[in-house]
Amino acid sequence: MSVNQNSPQRAPDNNDVIDLAKLFGLLLDSRGFILGVTFVFAILGVSYALLATPIYKTDALIQVEEKSTGMPALSSEMTDLFSTASPATTEIEILKSRMVLGKTVDNLNLTTVVSANHFPIIGKGLSRFTGSVPYIDIARFELPEDALPDSYTLTLTNKEQGRYTLTNSEDREILTGKIGKLTKNDDYTLFITNIQADEGDSFSVGKISRLDAIQNLQQDLSVSERGKQAGILQLSLTGENRSEIQAILNDISENYLLQNVARNSAEAESSLIFLKKHLPEIKQQLTKAEDKLNIYRQNNESVDLNMEAKSTLDVMVTLESQLNELTFKESDISKLYTKQHPAYQALLDKRQTLLNEKKRLEKRIEKLPKTQREVLRMARDVEVTQQIYIQLLNKVQELNIVKASTVGNVRIIDSAQAYTNAVKPKKPLIAVLATLLGGMLSVAIVLLRAAMHKGVESPDDIEEIGLPVYSVVPLSDLQLDKEMLTKKGRKLTIKDTLLALINPADLSIEALRSLRTSLHFAMMEASNKVLMISGPAPSMGKSFISTNMAAVIAQSGQRVLLIDADMRKGHIHKILQCDEKPGLSEYLSGQCTLENIVQSIEFEGLDCVTRGTIPPNPSELLMHPRLKVLLDWAEDNYDCIIIDTPPILAVTDAAIIGKHAGATFMVGRFAQTSLKEIEIAKHRFEQNGIEVKGFILNAVEKKASVKYGSYGYYNYEYKSDSK
Repeated sequence: MSVNQNSPQRAPDNNDVIDLAKLFGLLLDSRGFILGVTFVFAILGVSYALLATPIYKTDALIQVEEKSTGMPALSSEMTDLFSTASPATTEIEILKSRMVLGKTVDNLNLTTVVSANHFPIIGKGLSRFTGSVPYIDIARFELPEDALPDSYTLTLTNKEQGRYTLTNSEDREILTGKIGKLTKNDDYTLFITNIQADEGDSFSVGKISRLDAIQNLQQDLSVSERGKQAGILQLSLTGENRSEIQAILNDISENYLLQNVARNSAEAESSLIFLKKHLPEIKQQLTKAEDKLNIYRQNNESVDLNMEAKSTLDVMVTLESQLNELTFKESDISKLYTKQHPAYQALLDKRQTLLNEKKRLEKRIEKLPKTQREVLRMARDVEVTQQIYIQLLNKVQELNIVKASTVGNVRIIDSAQAYTNAVKPKKPLIAVLATLLGGMLSVAIVLLRAAMHKGVESPDDIEEIGLPVYSVVPLSDLQLDKEMLTKKGRKLTIKDTLLALINPADLSIEALRSLRTSLHFAMMEASNKVLMISGPAPSMGKSFISTNMAAVIAQSGQRVLLIDADMRKGHIHKILQCDEKPGLSEYLSGQCTLENIVQSIEFEGLDCVTRGTIPPNPSELLMHPRLKVLLDWAEDNYDCIIIDTPPILAVTDAAIIGKHAGATFMVGRFAQTSLKEIEIAKHRFEQNGIEVKGFILNAVEKKASVKYGSYGYYNYEYKSDSK
């Protein structure tokens, strides 16, 4: 692999530009996660749809006819002025009132709340699948005033005999009874009409207040008008039990119908009382007017009216009748509008017109002889009073008929019927929505994780900060399986743990061979043969690179010494399958000689110095002159010395060893090491006068979302042709 150390600086990417190809690549790389999350959500959605309690719906239709006021109708020319909104709005509120719903609560004992006891979450659904859903019908349940309302358990103790037991929250037996018989104990009363359950099944029984039961029914009941001012009300009710909600809605409809009939009958009775009260007064006025007219005629020897006077009398009577009719209308309109309303003004204008006509006729009457004037006036009073009396008599007869045959202005068109199929949950919709939710959530997690992720994924980003990338080492599957090999119950050898021996043709080893070529030329300019491997943070793969690089160099015929200078967490002895001690710490502390710490392993040309016993002061030991003595000796006896050191950002050991190294390389892990970490680590080395020769990007994964440029060579394999 050729390394361009003087590669031109790339212009920074425009962060405002959305790279759709990269986003698609991220989703493609995370397809397993996305499919897994989506599948889990789909399973949860289907499970919920299958196990959720089905909710059924029942509806009914009621017609509300427009009701007359019981007074004389308005004239046709004023009908539009007095038009009002549909009475359906008022009737809807009456339907949902406590007056109507309270009777249903009392009739069907809705203050008693019963629920079967199931296994939590899934028990109810499983019972429904098996066809053994427990059911109980309690017609009467009464408690003492000081008793807790919702802490009772009813258990079916004997199915054949229909016997049950009621206990409280303390498992104390309250009463024992039999289905179909009223059971009492002190102030406790219970009457069960039917139980469908297996022996041993239990139910939770409680009481709620009448107001709470009404409010619950108000929430579940839906009333709407079909069409605008159509007078057709649709009632609908939802619940778990089809027969129960059907019975409730039918009872609500009947109660509403009965109260409407009672209300209309009460209105007729009220109007009848009013008319009967005023009828004797009108009759008395009529009698007085007739007597007065008769006496006057007798005194004046039966004066008859001429044709003109009779015509004037008829007109006057008609005017008085119209004025009386307007008086009735004004009493009605005054309840709806003020005098400034156009409808009220129209009525007043018509009255004024009639009054003006009346005055004109009165002036004509004044021109008649006195006798005829008196007779005309008295005859007019008789005629007008007689018409009013006849109208009242007719109205009394009408109201008597209405009272006797009142049916109200409401009728039930369709009684309550429950739908066969449940309206909720909508199983296909829930399954689709859950799947979509899982897909969207997983995609959001992937994109959020990518947005928060700062790990470097491209060698070009590293070279932009002035640090040449010497090698891109792919992630090896055998490298991932190395930890599994250590768990086997047999004794391991170096051929089981060192990737360069496990699979020499692995792409990771091929990349290290390319790095070996680059290092050969890089070390020619170095001050010595010491090559230090470090990194910004732990778990970057320094030991993997150090051991396999040492093996690759040794395979080229050179003598290599690998030194584990990480005296805190070094584990090279596990990879090379050699003794942990004596090692570097024993030598630096003066406990053993140089010859005792160098170990020969089962790999020709490769020796190692392990970390030794973990000391309390690794940094101080590395500052001892013995380290310089060790490296000088190694230069005389080996062609290459590789030192594996701790991360520079964690401890200062690498800065101490770097003073003795001819070349320093940093190792970073693909998608884990951030560019900021690399910059800080490079700056830390430079502060200590150490030049970082290059960078090794380790454990690189092939991703659709990453562009590697000229470093994507590892995607290709060149195998021998086997025949």
